[in-house]
Amino acid sequence: MSGSLFVLLPPSEAKADGGAASGLGGQFDVELAPARREVVTALGTLLETSSRPKLEKALGVRGALLERALISTRAIVEGVADTLPAWQRYSGVVWTHLEPATLSESQRRQLLIPSGLYGVTSGVDRVADYRLKMSASLNPLGKLASYWKPWLTPVLEKSLRDGTVVDLLPHEHEAAFDFERLRDSCVVHSVAFVQHDGARAAGHDAKAVKGEVARTLLRHGWDGLEDFRWNGWRSRRHHGSLRIVAPRK
Repeated sequence: MSGSLFVLLPPSEAKADGGAASGLGGQFDVELAPARREVVTALGTLLETSSRPKLEKALGVRGALLERALISTRAIVEGVADTLPAWQRYSGVVWTHLEPATLSESQRRQLLIPSGLYGVTSGVDRVADYRLKMSASLNPLGKLASYWKPWLTPVLEKSLRDGTVVDLLPHEHEAAFDFERLRDSCVVHSVAFVQHDGARAAGHDAKAVKGEVARTLLRHGWDGLEDFRWNGWRSRRHHGSLRIVAPRK
């Protein structure tokens, strides 16, 4: 992977249904297998011992979405969950605007997606239909971002050595990596999405432009953001960093 560019992109809560059983291995399966087993074991304990309110809190959903989450979580714990490539599973606003179906397989492989269940996967790795935020806590592991951090940082140090990674993550997912340590082995660029007054941008359009930025990076590289424009959003340099600034209201 030396010299390559990768994009750290968050998963989406919205996920496509379906999939198939598959024995195909993912990019980080070997290194992260022990940690993933611990998370699955903790999920099994959660299902066996927790009340409905605790399940709602841990999985971050209620009502019909909780029922779907319980079914999929049981399948994960039992090792029978159907999977889809990550680029097909994630279906939220960021991913819709990324349009991963129009990207090449190698471009989708340049996507690195952190998650509470898997730690990190590439865009082509197969993932289950799951509900488990990086900000969630599981006994006895604690907060998942803190749990994953000592696993994910060395894995990415090895995988990204002498390459470039662009961080498009929210704080919830950034907490799972030691970026200062990563900067010793690769170039790390962070992109901020802000309002015209400098406040953090949020909402549908901020998610949509993040997908557009990720697509630009995969197609044109880091330099492709110098003159980025989309629906009034534009890139601007600010004290050596790059901001994607929302249009004036």
